[in-house]
Amino acid sequence: MTTTLLSLPSILALVMLAAIMPCRAEFTVVLPDSSALVDAPQNGFSNLARTDPAEQRAVYEIMAATGNAWATAIPDVCRGRWHGIECMPDRNDVYHVVSLSFGALSDDTAFPTCDPAHATLSPALLHLPYLRSLFLYRCFSGDHPQPIPTFLGGLSPALRSLVLRGNGHVGPIPAELGNLTSLRVLDLHGNQLSSSIPESLQRLTHLLFLDFSYNQLSGPIPSLRNPTLNVLDLSHNFLHGQIPATFGQCDSLIKLDLSRNRLTGSIPDSLGNLASLILLDLSHNSLSGPLPTSLGKLISLRALILNGNYMSSATIPEDGFAGLKELITLVLSNMGLQGPIPESIGGLLSLRVLHLDGNKLNGSIPQSFRRLEKLSELKLNDNRLSGPIPFSREMLWRMGSKLKVYNNSGLCYDASNGRSEGIDSMSGISYCEPQTKKVVVGAASASISDRKTKHLSSRTNRRPPTRLSSHAPTHRSGILRLLVPIAGLLLSVLPLL
Repeated sequence: MTTTLLSLPSILALVMLAAIMPCRAEFTVVLPDSSALVDAPQNGFSNLARTDPAEQRAVYEIMAATGNAWATAIPDVCRGRWHGIECMPDRNDVYHVVSLSFGALSDDTAFPTCDPAHATLSPALLHLPYLRSLFLYRCFSGDHPQPIPTFLGGLSPALRSLVLRGNGHVGPIPAELGNLTSLRVLDLHGNQLSSSIPESLQRLTHLLFLDFSYNQLSGPIPSLRNPTLNVLDLSHNFLHGQIPATFGQCDSLIKLDLSRNRLTGSIPDSLGNLASLILLDLSHNSLSGPLPTSLGKLISLRALILNGNYMSSATIPEDGFAGLKELITLVLSNMGLQGPIPESIGGLLSLRVLHLDGNKLNGSIPQSFRRLEKLSELKLNDNRLSGPIPFSREMLWRMGSKLKVYNNSGLCYDASNGRSEGIDSMSGISYCEPQTKKVVVGAASASISDRKTKHLSSRTNRRPPTRLSSHAPTHRSGILRLLVPIAGLLLSVLPLL
């Protein structure tokens, strides 16, 4: 597998993919052109072209520092290059190093690996004046974790991509990285970085991709207002304070993930300006209500995830999400939300995942939910809902175990929508029929009419069993498992007496 130089449209495509896919993509990025280089496909090597001697010596030092001293046996590192090094010639047939990559991304990617016990980043990187991309993946995660060296702030002004991913780096993010003003990609995901995010990074006004997720960062989030930024991921840290209202000026954002921090305050109305946003995840913070209606202006949004922010007494805006016609995932679990579920949610016809569980929602399940034909996962459990469950038998079967409605003592199932026997998600939910009270127990069902109840009690001289309410709680299902076979046996022998 050869390493290719990715153009700006290719980077945007990868950023879009990373934003909407559930997995976390790993990739190497090399960005824009330098007028000093011949930036065209290299179909062969000139017999005259050679690597710049100073850069060759620098590469030898860098490779040796990462545990790859074998490179010193290659007389010309650009002519005898390996996967993980990319070079380009200038107009004088001198090759310059533009990209260095380390780390085993997969079995098919043969970048040089690092010696985790001894690898270091060499200051010789400063002697690569045309370097555009530096990529290191799981290189320093041994017994001697290292900070990110401050000298990286002095790298080539041509640098467009700095990826130090999963290396176990400790300590602060160097403020000197703010000097790399041509950066398009800055990825420090999956380290053990602490302290706060330097204010100096506000100078990186050309960034497309910023990922500091899965670290131990604390302090407030800087007031970024970068109009070119496509992806901002600060999730899984210890950041606190409020979400900067200036994020509303980052109007090219496709993905904004601030989940699992300690953020407080309300969700800024300015986020409604992010018309290109596809994923917004603010879950598991301490954000307060109310839910801003401005979120309804995010017409490109595919996923809105706010669960785990306890917004006591907040409600779901009646028409607040009505404009999110492209929405696929809506997660509002465990937020302390009160009041009814708006009928307008049933108009989000692209929804596939809807979580409203663990709140204080009351009233009935909207009849409009019957229109959610793409819905495959619905959680309404642990609320205060009442009335009939409006779904057809076919819709119940489609969702199967991914439909959760338990711990809503007032819910019942309307049998006119089709019998629900055998549908596990309906276990413990009573039928709404007024005459015959029927409770589904797993794959079996018990039907006890007034006539049979009286008949059984007159022959056994026992107190008539308590009539099952249409709102019978789930814990009675165990009793019914015993009553059903006994009732059947008695009915079978009564004609013989």
